[in-house]
Amino acid sequence: MGIIATLIIGAIAGWLGGTIYKGSGLGLIGNIIIGILGSIVGYWLLGDVFHVSLGGGWIGAILTGAIGAIVILFLINLIFKKK
Repeated sequence: MGIIATLIIGAIAGWLGGTIYKGSGLGLIGNIIIGILGSIVGYWLLGDVFHVSLGGGWIGAILTGAIGAIVILFLINLIFKKK
């Protein structure tokens, strides 16, 4: 995949993960970063740990990235709890 496609998928996956977990987006740069990191975590978690594939192409990449983004946001929320 090209860099532009990676950024677009990362932005969509980060936005989707942020919307599902927090109820709002994280801003464009935050969505891209969380989405790309979420894709890495999602592919590792779903592929290596659970041996599940959500399909190929853009939709599978976005769903995998969103699941990974939700996991990352959950862990960040555990570490940096607001009182």
